[in-house]
Amino acid sequence: MQLNKLKINNFKNYTETLFQFADKVNVFTGNNGAGKTNVLDAIYYLSFTKSYFNILDSGNVNNNSDYFLLQGEYKNALDGIDQVSCAYKNEDRKHFKINNKEYSRMADHIGLFPLIIISPVDSNLINGAGEDRRKYIDGVISQFDKSYLDLLLDYNKVLLQRNAFLKYLRENRGADSLQLELWDQKLVEVGTQIFAIRRKFLTDFMPLVREFYAFITRNNEPIEMNYRSQLLEEDFAELLQQNRQRDLLSGHTVSGIHRDDIEMTINGLQVRKFASQGQQKSFVVSLKLAQFEYTKSKKGYKPLLLLDDIFDKLDIHRVEQLMKLVSRNEFGQIFITDTNSERVKLIFDTIGVEPKIFEIKRGAIANG
Repeated sequence: MQLNKLKINNFKNYTETLFQFADKVNVFTGNNGAGKTNVLDAIYYLSFTKSYFNILDSGNVNNNSDYFLLQGEYKNALDGIDQVSCAYKNEDRKHFKINNKEYSRMADHIGLFPLIIISPVDSNLINGAGEDRRKYIDGVISQFDKSYLDLLLDYNKVLLQRNAFLKYLRENRGADSLQLELWDQKLVEVGTQIFAIRRKFLTDFMPLVREFYAFITRNNEPIEMNYRSQLLEEDFAELLQQNRQRDLLSGHTVSGIHRDDIEMTINGLQVRKFASQGQQKSFVVSLKLAQFEYTKSKKGYKPLLLLDDIFDKLDIHRVEQLMKLVSRNEFGQIFITDTNSERVKLIFDTIGVEPKIFEIKRGAIANG
């Protein structure tokens, strides 16, 4: 799979720009604020129906417009051509189409054009809350498992309903609480399935993370990702029963798979507390490359790989190792941003790869 063309209209700092991409390595260079990362975000949008950096669609509209339009031409895994588009206008719903057919449900598009992005904001996987790590794991699995995405949607819906009913019971102390049993049964039914899938995924995923970390860092310091879940110790139904009074007092569900977390360690020490910036960045990069390899094995073809400001906080030896790795035939089409065009040329000259370089200035292609 590859992205042949990308047309951007009124997306962030772009007005109207057409990109025609090389089938291997595409590099966007330019000063900070020029719009390099916005190109990657547009590509991400066409895979995931949303921005990687901005939760509100309205925040992605160019200041001089009231809409944006993204259009991508893909060569699919069967060597056919797919046209994907996303149109959004302020105060209107988003329209997402494939081959001119509009989706009634955005979730149906997820996983058709798999993509992995590595960005400075990924530091939240190390330093952020447990929710950030849960969302990451769920996002990886959802790219190749539609039923898992449906389970997540069901679980979150039931959780909201249970929490709303807990608040109702707290405010109406004489109310009948039998309905709570029904919410409990549904939450347990869906939650235990999610728990089992997450656990199996992490067991299969971790060896790949270790492999990539060892290659990038050129050492064998032991790293781990340990699954932290209340369900590892107790049955979900029993947890809900034990914590019912706490739930009623607080008005929300204090136990369940929505509290799961992943603990990351190097040499047995928490990455968040004790690792250097270089080690943290190497861990995140290894995580994302493992995601690429895992997704490729599940989908049967190579996802797109987006590397945003990837050279920051990595020494030159790790950068060269990383570029050697992603330039190999196991990886497909790659999109990279960097402020230093000379550094990019030197790195790729060193490893004997010819990238297509786009110089970006003020939301437009200066050359490329």
